[in-house]
Amino acid sequence: MKNPVIAIGLDAADPELLETWMDQGYLSNLKQLKDRGAYGRLTNIEYYKAETPWTTFLTGCLPNKTGYWSPVKFQEGSYNVSEIGAYDFQEYSPFYALGDQYRVAVFDVPQSRLCDRVNGEQVLAWGAHSPQTPSVSHPPELLNQLNQNYGKHPALHRDHGDWWDHAYLSRLQKTLHQGIDRRGAIVRNLLQQEPWDLLLTVFGETHSAGHDLWYLSQPDHPLYEHKLDAASEDPMLAIFEAVDRTLGTLLSEVPEDSYLVLFSAHGSGNNTTDVPSMLFLPEFLYRFSFPGKVAIASGKAGTIPEAIVSEPRRKTWTGEIWERKYSPNPLKQFLRQELPSQFHPLLDRLLGTFGEAPLGSPDQLRQQGNPLFWQPSTWYSPLWPQMKAFALPSYSEGYIRINLAGREPNGIVSPEEYEGLCQEITAQLYGWTNARTGGPVVKKVIHTPPTSHTRPDADLIVLWNDTPADVIDCGQFGRIGPVPYRRTGSHRNRGFLNITGPGIRPGTQLREGHGVDLAPTILHLMNAPIPHYYDGTSLVEKSVLVA
Repeated sequence: MKNPVIAIGLDAADPELLETWMDQGYLSNLKQLKDRGAYGRLTNIEYYKAETPWTTFLTGCLPNKTGYWSPVKFQEGSYNVSEIGAYDFQEYSPFYALGDQYRVAVFDVPQSRLCDRVNGEQVLAWGAHSPQTPSVSHPPELLNQLNQNYGKHPALHRDHGDWWDHAYLSRLQKTLHQGIDRRGAIVRNLLQQEPWDLLLTVFGETHSAGHDLWYLSQPDHPLYEHKLDAASEDPMLAIFEAVDRTLGTLLSEVPEDSYLVLFSAHGSGNNTTDVPSMLFLPEFLYRFSFPGKVAIASGKAGTIPEAIVSEPRRKTWTGEIWERKYSPNPLKQFLRQELPSQFHPLLDRLLGTFGEAPLGSPDQLRQQGNPLFWQPSTWYSPLWPQMKAFALPSYSEGYIRINLAGREPNGIVSPEEYEGLCQEITAQLYGWTNARTGGPVVKKVIHTPPTSHTRPDADLIVLWNDTPADVIDCGQFGRIGPVPYRRTGSHRNRGFLNITGPGIRPGTQLREGHGVDLAPTILHLMNAPIPHYYDGTSLVEKSVLVA
């Protein structure tokens, strides 16, 4: 017998934060569902934690099986990096590809693709954060119908900005609230449309809010004391409260014989990844490969650091970092910081570039069509063939690739030197200190030997400590920073699962699961077959069910 399931994801909603707010009297509908159902925490893999959770959820497989680690791919046989988008499902299908026997509706799940083995409706990239797929639907006319009837999501591809841009933050809050209202109306209509065997949707607004509104909400963020005067209330909490209210309106539409599954595949916290992964690591590896050289954000190690950059002058974080490109000419260094970036090429012509790192500028890379022009790690790419190791573009951890002879076109590290170099770099990384706190910057360095075709592109993966850093000292290679913070919230490898419905014992504590357990759990509740190759298992055990 089939059991219908309504599965609703809260993208990047952190369980620690949700539980705190519930205990404080907020999020009453989430609290009610937690109390009357089975609830538990999830973990996920501790690296590539921004890039992999949705693919893990969709396929029921870990990345070392699918070979999919990131929408950004290093192209073997070159020194190029490209965006490949979401996993293609060629080898492993989404768990909801159940054939003709099950009616399925999938609305706005991020980092997915249309699948012809789904019997029902699919809508992708209506309003998801970083959907990694085009806006498309099956049947093809469905997306246009939804946009005509309910409106487009006003934050789609427009939820990326800087924390000091007051107009952006104000606009973001408005568009996220509008998106939540429209999403709720669409899902309510889907629930009324027919008795689906599975209806799956995801609130992406919680993800967008976590990235850009975090410092306006959480007092332990270094920028909290510099928050906007107008932000007397908690705008991130307001987004979650709007989602909670929308869930409350949907509950009345959920059929009594259905299971309701609420989940998050990963969480959020203070952003400890953007600046270290996108800037500190590539700059360190430049200095490591070219001893005595400095490219960006030179500082004097061992001194009391300058104050946090609380009022950046450039429109973007990319512009703020690029203006910190080092020049031994004091006049040029001063003018780079004072003049708009369009005058920087003129400074190069008039004052020369002697002693400066020959980086690719963001403007040059953008003109060349490089979609990752905004990441400082990409600016070093012209030098990768000459470097012993280089940092790959990242959305979470630090990713280091060794310039290995026989693998890279111009590899300069022999296979005999490979292990020793990895150990040397690892030792250097463990020596980094946060110049403000004196504490370590690096939590762990993971070595991924190049032995499998499903391994990630990185040879070394750097996990950062949970204290944000805007200025570091890296031993003999000096100080980097201070620099402005980028996004104020980033991801954690923790999520949650809440199940209510027929036979679920109220107030049950689920065993701690993994993000890869979500797909088999949903299929178990549906009484649908679970593929033998799944890496996860169902979290619905006898103790969860009423006898």
